[in-house]
Amino acid sequence: MRSTKMVRSLLRICNDNSELTRSQLAALCRQLPLLYFILVVNTLAVSFTFFDRAPAALSLLVPDTLCVVCVIRAISWWKKRFDDMPHDKVVWLLRRTVWLTVLFGTAFTGWALALYQYGDAYARAHVAFYMSITVIGCIFCLMHLRPAAILLTVIVVTPWTLFFLSSGQPVFVAIAINIVLVAFAMTVILLINYRDFTKLIDSRKKLQNQQIATLALSDENFRLANLDSLTGLPNRRSFFSSLAVLLENAQRNGTRFVVGVIDLDGFKQVNDAYGHTVGDRLLIEAATRLVGMACTNTQIARLGGDEFGVLLDRDLTRDELDQVGQCITDTLKGTIEIRDVTVSLLGSAGFATYPDAGNNAQELYERADYAMYFAKRTARGTSAIFSVNHETRIRRSSIIEQELRLAILNDELTLAFQPIVELQTQRVIGFETLARWTNDKLGPVGPDEFIPVAERSDLINRLTENLLNKALAALRSWPHELFVSFNLSTHDISRREQTARIEHIVEQSGLDARRIVFEVTETAVMPDFEQARESLARLRRLGARIALDDFGSGHSSLSYVHRLPLDKIKIDRSFVTSIESDQACQDIVRTIVSMCRRLSVASTVEGVETAAQRDLALELGCVSAQGYLFGKPMKLQDALDYLDTQTARALLSEA
Repeated sequence: MRSTKMVRSLLRICNDNSELTRSQLAALCRQLPLLYFILVVNTLAVSFTFFDRAPAALSLLVPDTLCVVCVIRAISWWKKRFDDMPHDKVVWLLRRTVWLTVLFGTAFTGWALALYQYGDAYARAHVAFYMSITVIGCIFCLMHLRPAAILLTVIVVTPWTLFFLSSGQPVFVAIAINIVLVAFAMTVILLINYRDFTKLIDSRKKLQNQQIATLALSDENFRLANLDSLTGLPNRRSFFSSLAVLLENAQRNGTRFVVGVIDLDGFKQVNDAYGHTVGDRLLIEAATRLVGMACTNTQIARLGGDEFGVLLDRDLTRDELDQVGQCITDTLKGTIEIRDVTVSLLGSAGFATYPDAGNNAQELYERADYAMYFAKRTARGTSAIFSVNHETRIRRSSIIEQELRLAILNDELTLAFQPIVELQTQRVIGFETLARWTNDKLGPVGPDEFIPVAERSDLINRLTENLLNKALAALRSWPHELFVSFNLSTHDISRREQTARIEHIVEQSGLDARRIVFEVTETAVMPDFEQARESLARLRRLGARIALDDFGSGHSSLSYVHRLPLDKIKIDRSFVTSIESDQACQDIVRTIVSMCRRLSVASTVEGVETAAQRDLALELGCVSAQGYLFGKPMKLQDALDYLDTQTARALLSEA
């Protein structure tokens, strides 16, 4: 039973391994034409030997017919090397080749045995040589098709061995034994070669599978490296890669395209108020809306945080680009229900056109980003296109940055002091310090210009330290009951090391920290609320007081008031301007003052310019105020003179 299974295994065509069968077919397409060449050459040689010895049917008709069939088969196999066959046809062709091998082996063996009797000793030796050399050549050519090679060996060697052994002649007996031994050795070589061949195919298949898996993994890694995991959009890396390709094509073909930057307005507040889960859902919704409105030749990417990028691979007029911007902002605008929370979605966009706005990727991106921030500053939820005016502002900002570096070194920066008064007594209780700068080249530069430049260029920390030292020096010359109010930027409270330097300056001054009020705005605490809260808490532990400036001018999230270590809230001047005629402004101020009382936080109203505004603020419960009614920002000496005047008036009133 086991021997039967082994024989079946040796003679079986493997039909469950397409790689093996295709490799066998490829080998046969190369080798079988050579096999037929060997048969034709050797057969014609034997036919020539027996031309005048054997009947014409055996010496001419049969061999010529066999040779013609061999030539036809050789051509057929040569053509098959170009064919791409399905697996089932390949298996069928291999099986047919096995049966044709049996047929051809029987035919040639029978012809040689029939021819053998007509020859003399030399002719018969030629037949013996013919069968020996031909079978060896054919076995080598069929070594990749094991069943055919084994069957051919059996069909040829068995009859010839029996024939030679039965002749009784020692020479032929020796030939028979020689044929058997050589055939055995050839069979062993055949089996070893076929085993190695199948292993090689299996190894190649495994290697190909590994290569496919590696390529798939590489493709997946490349995909993940270029996709934002949250939104599924191309990420920053992919965006700039596409921008580089777009730029190269535009430079080569002389075409135009647009780079856009989109930023979600108020995203930070949503994230802080409702958590990252709601923030993530908001980003996904924004991405979905942007992809939904994108048309042909438009790529949307998430650049990071709440910032998205857009590439418009087409030439757009300014009006057309305005329409695209309007479409983007309208698409983003609206409310979203997320986990029983209703949040607003709003976006600002900026665009830069190649080559008008820049000639390289960095310039185009930066100028689109500048246009976006311009839109955000002027009217949130709108779009802007980078223009010549923006270019002028950028150049001025660059000059301001260069001169500001020198100004800090050359001590060009000064302070102006605006009085803060107690409304009930009209007594000065402190001064707010305001940065001033007059440059030899630029003339007077307002803080609304140079402070943002200092923040963008990372000069703000040095500027803060410079001005804080000046403010504390001024405080040293004032009466002990007065305080100084000093403004801190985002950078001052979002970095631990900068907060530590501010602490060190206060401690080194030797002044009572309780005479210092550090003011921060809502926008200053938004970028990193937790770090800002920690920094303000450190300054408060030092003894300084903390004020929230311009309350009501931004989003006025009550979570800031509740969670920040505050001592004072300064009500924005926008509510005071119309407080005499607008009942809503009065109600808002009254509400804020009431909130301050409940939280045990002092209130200061800003921008008081008339006596009527002062009286209303007092009536609504405000504790202190500042504005042009009490005094404009003034130099240090003017502030000292102002204090002397106030003191003199107080003495006269008492007298």
